[in-house]
Amino acid sequence: MTEAGAAERSPALEAVFERVHPPTTFEETVERLGTAIRLGLLAPGIRLPPERDLADELGISRSTLRQALTTLVQSGHLVSRRGRSGGTFVSDEPPLTQDEPSEPLGSEHARAVLDYRVTVETGATVLAAERATDDDLALLEALTGEMGATEGARFKVYRRADVRFHIGVAEACHSPRLVAAMTEVQGQMTDLISRIAHPDEVLSRSNEQHVDLVALLHGRDVAAAVQLMREHCAATEHILAGLMPEAMEYQ
Repeated sequence: MTEAGAAERSPALEAVFERVHPPTTFEETVERLGTAIRLGLLAPGIRLPPERDLADELGISRSTLRQALTTLVQSGHLVSRRGRSGGTFVSDEPPLTQDEPSEPLGSEHARAVLDYRVTVETGATVLAAERATDDDLALLEALTGEMGATEGARFKVYRRADVRFHIGVAEACHSPRLVAAMTEVQGQMTDLISRIAHPDEVLSRSNEQHVDLVALLHGRDVAAAVQLMREHCAATEHILAGLMPEAMEYQ
């Protein structure tokens, strides 16, 4: 079984294990690990580091960590196994989104999330077109292939690769702060789009744009890449407006 601390970590996963700051250490630990699980940064079946190591890494007490882990076990994000090969593992089928949204899904809230997304995504695209390395682009290409292979599969499978793709665009900027912003906005977007249907045709079209974006990043075509990302965001807004008309109005 793979352990979260065993393999080389991406910048996004490094942010998950940064030190937690008081006074909300328990709440922040639950939020950080829960979001990482929902976004697929901590993959299903992966084993978390031992409690002592994880508590030291997060800079919190073991009792606080145990409280946070217990909460995530109860919510279905984690499972605890005893025995020689035991430990704390990410559930094989963790919740994709929160059962009880922290905010009502009104049009004002949805509009704010979508506006924030446009700002982060287009800004990240500018820098990715300027700074992406061959390794960065190879990862993005691999993720488009992963999404392309999920036709007919559960949306959760596609969405986890989709999230990693967009975070990968931010990682290609080589700006930790931008990676954190992208991770935040993808969490908020997941809470929105998980409440609508996801026809294969919509997912196929979305991934075609992903493929085209990678080609533009390869060519360092900043203007065209930004325009495509804006269209990509607008397409999501249209789908939300069409499938969830009571929640928002497209403008």
